[in-house]
Amino acid sequence: MKLPGQEDFEHSSAHENVLAEGLDSGLGPGPSLGGPSDTDSGESEVSKDPLLFVQLNELLGWPQALEWRETGRWVLFEEKLEVGAGRWSAPHVPTLALPSLQKLRSLLAEGIVLLDCRAQSLLELVEQVISEESLSPELRGQLQALLLQRPQHHIQTPGIRPCRGSNAFRNASRDEDTPLKHWNPLRQKLPQGAEAAAVLAGELGFLAQPLGAFVRLQNPVVLEPLTEVILPSRFFCLLLGPPTQGRSYHEMGRAAAVVLSDPQFQRAVRRASNIHDLLAALDAFLQEVTTLPPGRWDRTARIPPPKCLPSQHKRLCSERSEPQEVTGFTSGKVTQAEDRNHHGQHTPSPELQRTGRLFGGLVQDVRRKACWYPSDFLDALHPQCFSAVLYIYLATVTNAITFGGLLGDATEGAQGVLESFLGTAVAGAAFCLMAGQPLTILSSTGPVLVFERLLFSFSRDHSLDYLPFRLWVGVWVAIFCLVLVATEASLLVRYFTRFTEEGFCALISLIFIYDAVGKMLNLIRAYPIQRPGSPAYGCFCQYPGPGGNASEWTSTKHKDTDVLSVHLGLVNASLLSPPECIQQGGYPSGPSCHTVPDIAFFSLLLFFTSFFCAMALKHVKNSRLFPSVVRKVFSDFSSILAILLGCGLDALLGLATPKLLVPTEFKPTLPGRGWLVSPFGANPWWLSVAAALPALLLSILIFMDQQITAVILNRAEYKLQKGAGFHLDLFCVAVLMLLTSALGLPWYVSATVISLAHMDSLRRESKAFVPGEAPHFLGIREQRLTGLVVFILTGASIFLAPVLKFIPMPVLYGIFLYMGVSALSSIQFMKRVQLLLMPTKHQPDMLLLRHVPLSRVHLFTAIQIACLALLWVIKSTPAAIIFPLMLLGLVGVRKALEWVFSPQELLWLDELMPEEEKNMPEKGLQPDHLFSRSDNEDSELMYQPKSPEINISVN
Repeated sequence: MKLPGQEDFEHSSAHENVLAEGLDSGLGPGPSLGGPSDTDSGESEVSKDPLLFVQLNELLGWPQALEWRETGRWVLFEEKLEVGAGRWSAPHVPTLALPSLQKLRSLLAEGIVLLDCRAQSLLELVEQVISEESLSPELRGQLQALLLQRPQHHIQTPGIRPCRGSNAFRNASRDEDTPLKHWNPLRQKLPQGAEAAAVLAGELGFLAQPLGAFVRLQNPVVLEPLTEVILPSRFFCLLLGPPTQGRSYHEMGRAAAVVLSDPQFQRAVRRASNIHDLLAALDAFLQEVTTLPPGRWDRTARIPPPKCLPSQHKRLCSERSEPQEVTGFTSGKVTQAEDRNHHGQHTPSPELQRTGRLFGGLVQDVRRKACWYPSDFLDALHPQCFSAVLYIYLATVTNAITFGGLLGDATEGAQGVLESFLGTAVAGAAFCLMAGQPLTILSSTGPVLVFERLLFSFSRDHSLDYLPFRLWVGVWVAIFCLVLVATEASLLVRYFTRFTEEGFCALISLIFIYDAVGKMLNLIRAYPIQRPGSPAYGCFCQYPGPGGNASEWTSTKHKDTDVLSVHLGLVNASLLSPPECIQQGGYPSGPSCHTVPDIAFFSLLLFFTSFFCAMALKHVKNSRLFPSVVRKVFSDFSSILAILLGCGLDALLGLATPKLLVPTEFKPTLPGRGWLVSPFGANPWWLSVAAALPALLLSILIFMDQQITAVILNRAEYKLQKGAGFHLDLFCVAVLMLLTSALGLPWYVSATVISLAHMDSLRRESKAFVPGEAPHFLGIREQRLTGLVVFILTGASIFLAPVLKFIPMPVLYGIFLYMGVSALSSIQFMKRVQLLLMPTKHQPDMLLLRHVPLSRVHLFTAIQIACLALLWVIKSTPAAIIFPLMLLGLVGVRKALEWVFSPQELLWLDELMPEEEKNMPEKGLQPDHLFSRSDNEDSELMYQPKSPEINISVN
């Protein structure tokens, strides 16, 4: 049995991507997003051909009543008509028997082949096919009447009357637009410009010899009755013969349909000029099919469609490289290895090319982004952006409150929540308007907060005025960042490989998880759990008077009394609730009279409810429940729905859980200070010069924090079309450093986790046009409006306090945990950490495990864990002053790994640095270590579409 390679169907997928992008992008001025950014010229050439819908009609009922019945259809995958159930089967990868393919080739080699047929109707087509065959007039008339008979479709197309006799088809050629107006469910899923191919197969008793015909129409013609979907037909295949044992013609018809659904065969046969070209295309197909041995596979089993279709790139390259010699093969494999990482190693992107002029990179960024500026607002006119605004707004407000509270504790009230709100709104809105990558969300970050705490401690220990000293540190940081912009230092981001990105992203994600869990533990300490027997347990009702509580034993039956007291006819007044105690004339007394034991448990319930609800709703998109539109809404609004669910539970039970606190007055937190910071205050003048030393360390931290996040956001996997702006982003951060330092507001850089969450909420995916096709990642909806609206709402939150005060803080902590866990679980580093705890037989089939020994993978992972642990320890100790240098040290550690791992291993485990890329030909990467000529499965996996590896993706 033969299994055609699953890559045979990628052409239709690529065609769908192009069309889906054109429908979904809604771009304004500027280059179109219609084409994939990472396809080669060969694949682009393939994708120009229209999508082909193939239908198999079988001749059934011999010898009593002959009729054509639709039994199968193909677009990307095969669907069989399940007659007993009266429905189409689930789309599946077709499997074929080898003899059916061999018989098909023999029949076509001896049959009729008409290329560029000029027929304008089904009648003309049938007449031309029959005229090529030497048949008696009687048999010719019977065959013509049979071929013009209307087939029975499973889904009858409304508006078309059944045809009786051949005369009904004399006017079968109609205007194309007229039949396309008829509604058909499948037709709605096919893109514009799709074409049809009809395969007719069956057994006829009055035929003495097999009859085979293959026709390619010069111009596609609507042959209405042949296919259930009214499309212009391009191909027509006829396979008839005398009755035989088994279902040989059925299998030959399936083989012809499967071959026609192959994009490479389509490409070849569309350009074929004679029968030899047709047979050569069929032979090429036969060379690529995969054989399944008999007895090892159930032929009735159906292979489900793969989640990710391989690309046609490999098949095109293999066809073009066949005549090359061994040397050409070697260089070709190195090129393939380079393509695997999608980096364009020897031709860096325009954003990372040195101009050699002061501020040359900044000028290039401004020119590059200027042409996109109008579309940055027009592209936001989409419902998905509304969901993104709500999600990121709540995340930003929560982050502002959390870091504002931490900053207030760290600076003893010199800065607080109000400054955090104002700074987030002003800096974030300005950055979204001016930045080169407006998808970036500015926020306070953990590393910067650590530096602020150290700076305040230094000022307090040396009796310095904190805010003036901080002002000069900010001025020097802005100067250093401007120098970095002028000298195009952002080009150093080329040295930030995945090793550095994963280490930084894991650190920030762990900070989010640590802060979320830490906040919940602090809440439990503030509202302790009441246990029987603990000192804080108990609340009793005390009565004044000589008899005390003893005089209050009564036979009155209370509705809330326990069973024992009811049977005795007595009520212990000491056990009355505080309201009832006051009503009876007593007063409650005890340590727990004014505490609510349920707050801690219910806060934990809200915390985990919001976390798991957000995760589950994000996964609904890939489930089989509900229609696709409903699943997409649940996925896009997962965080919002989780927050609303938490708020609803909180309001239903009415417990006094801690709520979101928003400042209601617009004034600085520190009493007595204005909004503008005095340049010197009580500090000596020379401190303005000495501030350059801590500013140098902070500049390194700002540069690393900002640019690592920028590199992660601008990775090629995200398919961003409008380009990056590393120099422009750093320039904006430098200007905002001056502004926030002068106003005494917190310092802001790109927030990795929230920025990734912002991009994830704006993911664009193709619509599943055809049965069995999974949505493909198309890119990000690039615009400025969502971030701008988020920060405007953040600033207006001061006036939204009456509404925001109903949001429980445990719910927002759960969303924080969701963002941290999602970012951490999506990086390859965590997958390799799981390998450390996983037996070999249970390890997933990761591509790197096929080319790198497991011990080397564990060594690389252990080094990353050690670096991450060292960063965390340094961040949490007084040695945090050198934390910026340690971040920079990640690049040095990665450079040192070149002495431990070979280039081939680093190519799979990480990425090559610029020097390694340049030396690849000299070092001579052996193709045996990359992709061997016989390793077909590696070759297919190598060209699978690469989705973002570091994202907030719980898909």
